[in-house]
Amino acid sequence: MSTRPSLPVLSDAEIGSVVDALAGGGVRQVLASIVDSAGVLRGKQVPLDRVRSLHRSGVGASATWAVFCADNAIAMTPGIGAVGDKRLRADLEAAVDVGGGLAWAPAEMFTQDGEPDEVCWRGFLRRQQAAAEEVGLEVLAAGEIEFVLLPESGQRDASWTAYGLSPLLAHEAFLAEVEEEFDRAGLGLEQLHAEYGGDQFELSLAPAAPLQAVDKLVLARFLLGRVGRRHGLRVSLSPQPLVDGMGNGAHLHLSFTRDGVPLFSGGDGPRGMTAEGGSLVAGIVEALPEIVGLLAPSALSSVRLQPGRWSGAFACWGLENREAAVRFCAATQGNPYGANVEVKCVDPSANPYIACGAILGAALRGLAAGTPLPPETDQDPSGLSVEEARRLGVVQLAGTQEEALDALEKSAVARELLGESLHEALVAVRRHEQRQFSGTDIAEVVDRLRFAWSA
Repeated sequence: MSTRPSLPVLSDAEIGSVVDALAGGGVRQVLASIVDSAGVLRGKQVPLDRVRSLHRSGVGASATWAVFCADNAIAMTPGIGAVGDKRLRADLEAAVDVGGGLAWAPAEMFTQDGEPDEVCWRGFLRRQQAAAEEVGLEVLAAGEIEFVLLPESGQRDASWTAYGLSPLLAHEAFLAEVEEEFDRAGLGLEQLHAEYGGDQFELSLAPAAPLQAVDKLVLARFLLGRVGRRHGLRVSLSPQPLVDGMGNGAHLHLSFTRDGVPLFSGGDGPRGMTAEGGSLVAGIVEALPEIVGLLAPSALSSVRLQPGRWSGAFACWGLENREAAVRFCAATQGNPYGANVEVKCVDPSANPYIACGAILGAALRGLAAGTPLPPETDQDPSGLSVEEARRLGVVQLAGTQEEALDALEKSAVARELLGESLHEALVAVRRHEQRQFSGTDIAEVVDRLRFAWSA
């Protein structure tokens, strides 16, 4: 039997309590969803009276679910093909009544024998969270989602005001229903506002344990798409939804404490970090050039991940430095949750379970090795000379998807964190994407992938 952390199996009484609560709210169907290797939301739906089976034995899913691509192609690998079946099991403890007779629950992949599958994205984050807990760390994560809101009619708003009030008023009914649905689901909406780019909004959610935080991000994506359709709108989560527009990010914040004591403040290191806090940050910065193919992995990611776009195109850290991949947010009066780091190079085409797990795993590697914190980058890294960049250890992240995948494929860090099977699946899917769109006009790629990562 596997000793890896796994989805807990609820007792008959516990399942009965969940079913009774859902039935009391009028739920008739339960949707079990995953985010696959391409960052796409997929799932299966069952009647409420089959929820016990959905949780315990799961529903069937071809092994090829691990290598589905954003364009619905299948990137077969030597180990994943037409033969074999997996089981998709719902985490009923995380089930949420989302209204309209429907409940949503995150799911994990298992083998037919009931073992956690090696290619399970949520299971990967579960393991990284458990690894942090094993060394006595308490981790909080929080996510942001940038999205572009487009009318199904195709008629865009030509009077967009960056961070303005007019976009909020123009989409007042949509935004009000989003807030209502997020409140019903207990997502902990922190803020929602018009962003810099045309037709672009951003929302952020309250911190939670990593697995719970990413579950909430996934449910938020589903609810955004669902509410948008009711209002004749489509939500684009593409890293580059419009040829002439700004890209969408999916920044992740992480904070660490030990025995209730924060590791990013109260210390005698740079910006108040403790020695352990510095090693956690150093681990992330050090790994970014190798794992950016997990965080900004799509054919459109490199369009967004460029200097001057506040996308975190450089592997370095700095206090409130929006051009650094790791922006340090100090414990000040303006930061009610305390000191944390924001990893800015993540975009919505990434599987958020993989992205969060990879960042957390990199931080833990830095902690275990006692990796020293590199010097702070306190200016726009794109303006550094070659000598200054070398002194500070600043590295520009991969400029193309091919370069990012080359680094990921060769990365010992990624293989160590992911395991061979998950690493192979993630690379295979993105290699297909790279080959499929290589040499294609950027406008066509933008058009074809505009809604690939949306519900």
